[in-house]
Amino acid sequence: MDYMKLFINRTDKEIEEQLSSSRYKLTRKKRGLTSIAECRIGGRNLNDIVTFGESMMLFTPQKEGLLNHSHLFEKSFGGAESNVAIGLARLGVKVGWFSRLGADPFGEFIINSIRGEGVDVSRVNIDETHPTGVMFKEITGIGNPNVYYYRKHSAASRMTPEDLDEEYIKQAKILHITGITPALSESCYATTIEAIKLAKKHGVKVCFDPNIRLKLLSLEKIRKIILELAMLSDYFLPGIDELTLLFDSNDNNQLIQEVQKLNIPTTIIKLGKDGCMIVNQETIKIIDGLTVEKVVDTVGAGDGFCAGFLYSITNGKSEEEAAEFANAVGAHVIQFKGDVEGLPTKRQIQYFNTNDRKIER
Repeated sequence: MDYMKLFINRTDKEIEEQLSSSRYKLTRKKRGLTSIAECRIGGRNLNDIVTFGESMMLFTPQKEGLLNHSHLFEKSFGGAESNVAIGLARLGVKVGWFSRLGADPFGEFIINSIRGEGVDVSRVNIDETHPTGVMFKEITGIGNPNVYYYRKHSAASRMTPEDLDEEYIKQAKILHITGITPALSESCYATTIEAIKLAKKHGVKVCFDPNIRLKLLSLEKIRKIILELAMLSDYFLPGIDELTLLFDSNDNNQLIQEVQKLNIPTTIIKLGKDGCMIVNQETIKIIDGLTVEKVVDTVGAGDGFCAGFLYSITNGKSEEEAAEFANAVGAHVIQFKGDVEGLPTKRQIQYFNTNDRKIER
């Protein structure tokens, strides 16, 4: 038996329990495992991509309508970064996600669910004094769903640079971040900046999806943070509507010029049903989107797009090929209700792309 596998994908608290258990007395004696750090070194999963951010409990009404008239809800969870991590894991990428979760049933549900998807959660910290955040989705059947967040003073909002593991970030190929985490609190902003510094220090590329949330900060403050992080990234993945907010313009040509001024190696602008646009200093290329029969839930489409793009990049595909695949994953996601339910496996996205008939009976 490979005893080091006992410590893979385990939180600090779980490792402490294992170390104190008589069941592992022989393991500790033979292997010299007396601390969490030593267990981490021996049992580390090497991840191609690492990401971090808040994941929250998500409650969605079973029927369309206003929340004040909804009585039955379905329980799940969601978070931009963990959505991307799950999307990557389903596509076969080795990926790690970390955050702070409350020492409560919701936090336990989230970490077990994400771990169950094959994502490494070994760096998640459990906060004994602050709760796991909660959100409610309102689906009226008109336009995009409304989401109500209850995250003030949540465990994740208490993240600090001390929560970062330099070795963990160092071994990745890409660090994925969003604009949500730095907007949660000043300490989360500092944590995001420090994570980028560590990535740059070790030659790890940075992928940045702005995920603008005006419920967290004013547009003026959000704009400052987003533009700062964009200029530090290698891959910038904004939506066209987000660029409209950032640069206060509806002129696509002007938006492209503003993006090019940021000197980002690669920007992929999400255009919704129209696909996406690859922008760098030399070229601009539009990648057409895919048509779907029915749109069920658009929340999570951008996270699926990001997962598809990163999957392709880590597998040596060109940016154009990565953008095409990302469009397909995003189109697949919007046909399902929920943040992660529509994130496909490789087999599912292949079927979706080729329309091959599967044998049902």
